[in-house]
Parts: sequence; structure tokens; C-alpha cells
Amino acid sequence: MHNILRVLVGLVGLFNILIGLGFMFRPAQLAVAFFLSPVGSQGLATLRADFPGFFITGGAFAFIASLRRDRAATLVPVALISIALIGRCISLIADGMAPTAIQPMVVEAVMISLLLLYRGGLPR
Repeated sequence: MHNILRVLVGLVGLFNILIGLGFMFRPAQLAVAFFLSPVGSQGLATLRADFPGFFITGGAFAFIASLRRDRAATLVPVALISIALIGRCISLIADGMAPTAIQPMVVEAVMISLLLLYRGGLPR
């Protein structure tokens, strides 16, 4: 079971790295998929900077955790994704529920769960 979790955490890492690279090299296309609208070249620059920073960092640490069986490395993606999920919850309260709100929240909750389950099975 632990080896399955290890592979899944590695896939979480790769998934997030690929999203980050997408924002770096195809920001306008990824912006549409994430319901964003960049304003001019500075908006595109922000998409190329901030989103890869989030996704590639979290993904790299998940991947490192998987490769090295590193318990501490799981904390970075757990913290990043948890803050994102909290932000989505606040948005539901402040802005109401959009038809597209639940799917990304489920994906984030699943990634957090996989990372925490994997972390729990690693030696201290």
C-alpha cells in the first residue's frame, strides 16, 4: 500500500510541475482553464511568475518526497495546497458557489489526503 501511495505522491508532483510549466510557457491558454484573465504583458508576466512558483515548488517537493521517501518534503505541498483550499472555502462564503467551484476543491483535498497518508507511513 505504501508503494502505491509513493507512486501517487510522485504523480501529484508531476501533475503540479506540468501545470506550473504550462503557466510558464503557455500562460494565456492556462489562464482560460483557470478562469483567469491577464491584463496586458504585466498580467502575462504575473501568470508566468506566480503560478509556476506555486505549482512547480509544490510539485517538486512532492516529487522529492516520493523519490527520497522524505517526510519533511511533504510539508511544502501540503501547506501550499491547504492554503489554496482555505482560500477556495473563503471564496465560497464571500462570493457564493459557482458551478465550477467543487471540482478543484476535490482535487486539492485528494492531493492533501494522499500527501498526508504517505507522510504518515514514513519513518520519523
